[in-house]
Amino acid sequence: MTVGDEGDTNHTREKLWTVGAIAQALGFEAEGALELPIDRPSHPATASARDLALAMDSKYLDKLSHGAAKAAMLSPDTDWRALGLEAAVFAPRPRYALAGVSALFDDRPSFAAGVHPSAVIAPDAEVADTAFIGPFCIVDSGAKIGAGTVLMGQAWVGPGAEIGPDGLLHPGVRIGRRVQIGARVIIHPNAIIGGDGFSFVTPEPSSVEDVKQRGAAEVAANVANQRWARICSLGSVRIGDDVEIGGGTAIDRGTVIDTQIGSGTKIDNLVQIGHNVQIGEHCLLCGQVGIAGSAEIGDRVVLGGQSGVADQARVENDVVAMAGSGLAGLTRARSVVGGRPALPRDTLGQMLLQQRRLPRLAADVLALKKALSEREGSG
Repeated sequence: MTVGDEGDTNHTREKLWTVGAIAQALGFEAEGALELPIDRPSHPATASARDLALAMDSKYLDKLSHGAAKAAMLSPDTDWRALGLEAAVFAPRPRYALAGVSALFDDRPSFAAGVHPSAVIAPDAEVADTAFIGPFCIVDSGAKIGAGTVLMGQAWVGPGAEIGPDGLLHPGVRIGRRVQIGARVIIHPNAIIGGDGFSFVTPEPSSVEDVKQRGAAEVAANVANQRWARICSLGSVRIGDDVEIGGGTAIDRGTVIDTQIGSGTKIDNLVQIGHNVQIGEHCLLCGQVGIAGSAEIGDRVVLGGQSGVADQARVENDVVAMAGSGLAGLTRARSVVGGRPALPRDTLGQMLLQQRRLPRLAADVLALKKALSEREGSG
């Protein structure tokens, strides 16, 4: 099946919404003029008469008077009539409500099934009839594309790779050989899944090995590690269902085992995941996180932006690492940590508090020394 240069996509998903229909779709209570038409959600201060003002947090209630909204999404028990509104939808958990209402109005393009004439599909590749393969995409030998999956322009799926149903690969995504991807996975532009691991070794112990073994502060004079031999990546990458991977992120293939990403895990932009890394389910990895080779990450772990996990480190279930944390060795389950190296949050807070006091303590010490010196001089 092929599709032409024009008319192959539907870039809008228009639906006429009313206050009542939104409440029903989200399972929320609503009051007032439920038949009011709604074009989009909006900030309370800039909302028009056909917008649904998002004022679930009380700090936004006074902003309603700056806009022209007739309807708003509010926290339960808010007096919507006193706010001059004609209707209200009540959201018991504001941020979760935002996920729901944004999904209703999401205008991402939809794609008709088919293969664009400029795409290249290997003769032995398997592409489901309901999939869409966009302009200049390549589906290599033995690759499989699941039902309803969309490959946008210039995506490449390597030999033997498999992508499950209802996936979405944005432009420029690269999927390496034998990578296995589950259902409903979203991969944003220019992510690279299944590149070779960064794994090299020297004929004799390298400077890194020497320093680790001796615990030294400087490299031994007899260390010569100018030649690096590549350790080839024989494994691949295995990704579960409902995973989302941000733009520019790189996930390396394993050395002899597969690098694994558990179902439900969400990965932000510009994240680096090294070879052999094992990541559990429903984790959240924020921007610029780096995870070195053979590290193990448990389930429901949150790594704040620019956090780093050392090679062969183990992070147990439900750990929350603050932005910029450096995790090495073992981080126990349910810990909240921060700093480099990562410390328990309470300990880190005490240390930072003491650091803030250092200038005053230093000034006090200098004043005391001056007083003692003057006393000795006068004596």
